[in-house]
Amino acid sequence: MREKEVKVALIDNSIDSSIYNPQKHWKSYLRIEWDSFKAAESHFPDLKKGYTHLILSGSEASIIERENWVYEEVEVVQDAVEKGLSILGSCYGHQLLAFALLGSASVQRCAQPEVGWIPVQIKVENELLGKKRSAFSFSSHFDEVVNLSDAFLVLASSKDCQIQAFQLKKRPIWGIQAHPEINISNAQIFLEKCISLNLETKPFFENALRSAPKDSGLIRSIVKSFLVAREIE
Repeated sequence: MREKEVKVALIDNSIDSSIYNPQKHWKSYLRIEWDSFKAAESHFPDLKKGYTHLILSGSEASIIERENWVYEEVEVVQDAVEKGLSILGSCYGHQLLAFALLGSASVQRCAQPEVGWIPVQIKVENELLGKKRSAFSFSSHFDEVVNLSDAFLVLASSKDCQIQAFQLKKRPIWGIQAHPEINISNAQIFLEKCISLNLETKPFFENALRSAPKDSGLIRSIVKSFLVAREIE
């Protein structure tokens, strides 16, 4: 069967784009036309319009304290899985993907939040992340994915987060906890903005900003591999 043209929908889960702007971050790496949808405004893609790939962005929101739009997005994600779309969730999107497929038992608060450039251990060679190795990526999360079923394969972990990346077995459906799409300069700007908010989490952002940035550039191979990954029809 002839493959359909790649058509990407990005669900933007951000709350305040002046603080965190995933559309800007992904734009640097998506070299094809794509459509964006603002989840917090209940704006979601119509999957009948030929979308082949779905990206779920990060968010300042918590997957534990869910607004009504989250449940709307869950329905879209479940429909996308049923229709055979290729799906990639990053950070909050990674958590929302697990929540959509497994329910609330699959997400929880982090015992130790990860903010800054962290080493991620790629545990098994896979088409999205490549060979087994250690790679650095920017991260900022206070919730995490847990308790995956046997239908999932854990691809990567870190010292403080056992499920840094997963794949729904034999499907082009992935979650990654880190933010490989946020480069060093944008990450530093993001950290400065978070510090300016004077939240109780401020020390995490201050410590990260003082640390030496390290980025292995995973995003390039992730995007390339994701866009060619297709469900067998």
